[in-house]
Amino acid sequence: MFNDITYLKVSEVNEYIKNLLDSDMFLNRIYLKGEISNFKSHTRGHLYFTLKDDMGRISAVMFQSSARTLTFTPEDGMNVLVKGRISAYPAMGSYQIYVDSMELDGLGNLYLEYEKLKEKLLKEGLFNKEHKKEIPKYPERIGIITADTGAAVRDIMSTIKRRYPLCEAILFPTLVQGKEAAPNIVKQIAVADDFGCDTLIVGRGGGSIEDLWAFNEEIVARAIYNAKTPIISAVGHEPDFTIADFVADLRAPTPTGAAEMAVPTVLDINNLINQYKLRLNKNIKNLVNTKFIALYNLKNSFILKNPMSLYEIKEQKLDKLFDDLQKNMTYYLDNRKVLLEKDLNRLKLVSPLSLIRINENIVKEITINLNNTIDKYLIKEHHYLDNLINTLKLVNPLNILSNGYSLVKKDNKVIKDVKDLKVKDKITIKFHKGEVTSEILEVRND
Repeated sequence: MFNDITYLKVSEVNEYIKNLLDSDMFLNRIYLKGEISNFKSHTRGHLYFTLKDDMGRISAVMFQSSARTLTFTPEDGMNVLVKGRISAYPAMGSYQIYVDSMELDGLGNLYLEYEKLKEKLLKEGLFNKEHKKEIPKYPERIGIITADTGAAVRDIMSTIKRRYPLCEAILFPTLVQGKEAAPNIVKQIAVADDFGCDTLIVGRGGGSIEDLWAFNEEIVARAIYNAKTPIISAVGHEPDFTIADFVADLRAPTPTGAAEMAVPTVLDINNLINQYKLRLNKNIKNLVNTKFIALYNLKNSFILKNPMSLYEIKEQKLDKLFDDLQKNMTYYLDNRKVLLEKDLNRLKLVSPLSLIRINENIVKEITINLNNTIDKYLIKEHHYLDNLINTLKLVNPLNILSNGYSLVKKDNKVIKDVKDLKVKDKITIKFHKGEVTSEILEVRND
């Protein structure tokens, strides 16, 4: 009987259901609100989470292209409003919402604004400890900036009066809730800051985040930061923190706590005075005892009993100083003398006088050598001249004449051969002493 039955695949059924959901116009554009749970952020930028309310839940996915338009970081527990489409995921056989856009629901937007402003002022340094002013321990005048009705102002006033009645408490009434609250608080802070108060208390009683929102406004935070007077914030109850709490010089959990931080108690002051008395008496006794011991030691000191010993010690020190001075002076002078001699020797080496003396000796030596050379040369030349003279004497015809010879010239030419003469030629005959002129009478060739 089962032969006519057609069995479908699971994937075919899942795909059919997906097609049904995708073709439903209502489910293609749907708006949901709920609380985020099981939130996971994929490395690729896709977001996976569950939307739930008191009665049910639905899986949700927001792809990276849509997730990058978010103005906040989703977290578990956030109430959100989402827009998207319902479709099936065939591989798992489940349906889910594919989220196109998401925003915080109601209070979530306020929380987001709170976190943004907190991060901004933190980066600017408005919360830094170095900007915090010290709260005076014993104020004479305290300014209270809060509503003139309600438990907060009564608690602050009664606490100050009870604990420290010497202090004057002045109320600067302001709105603490609503659109006009923040500008009103800023105005009253400016008035109180110029009023000569030692401390200001700014706050109100507890409430919801909407009720406390004026103390999360940026203008209030900057007014607190710029005030010259130290400010204690007293906004809400213990678990509530506002931006004003972070900027203020001191944060109190309640208005009553702010008043207790602002003033001491009379009992505390009395106890402190008694402690000061005890401490002062103890210090005076210790000082008197110390001075008494010092006086006793001074009266019984060896110096006072033997004043000359002090003089002797000083004399010995003076002698030692004198000896040291003389030794140092001698050492100094000897050292300077050595340096001076070194400088003189150095100057002698480069002095022009020493160079002149050296060159004078060189010149003298050169002169002597030159004279010796000249003398030797002259003697040599003199000998050479004598030899030449003697040689000339030997070949001088005049010297031959002294031996009885004579020299015959005709027309100033020496006659060497009789053939050069003829009869009646006039000749000059030179003797050793004198000469004569003659006429040739006869010429003989033999």
